[in-house]
Amino acid sequence: MPSIKTTALALAATAAATGLATAGVASAQSAQSSSRPAAHRAAAVPPGYQLVTLANANVPNFQRRVVWCPPGKHVLGGGGEARGNGAILVGSFPTDDARGWIVLGRQTGFNDVGISAFAICAD
Repeated sequence: MPSIKTTALALAATAAATGLATAGVASAQSAQSSSRPAAHRAAAVPPGYQLVTLANANVPNFQRRVVWCPPGKHVLGGGGEARGNGAILVGSFPTDDARGWIVLGRQTGFNDVGISAFAICAD
């Protein structure tokens, strides 16, 4: 019957070997993911991808600003920014026909607010 010391040494050696094997697998997986060709990463961009922006402009509080995708493209997402002291972005959502993005906001203590809009478009 092996001694407690021998058993402990055997268990420690097994744990160390298992840890090294696991680290080797993780390292190999990490190396594979970082060595993907650039073409594979670029494939994640939808065909016809285009970011369309509507520059900041002051508009009355709660007035909608709409940024439209070019003809033949559809909106995948979008957003906006409300600028000014106490400016709040109140809404940011797609148009009903999925061809543009609507943004609106307000500014506390003022009658107007600076609004920028952005649309992510693709074929």
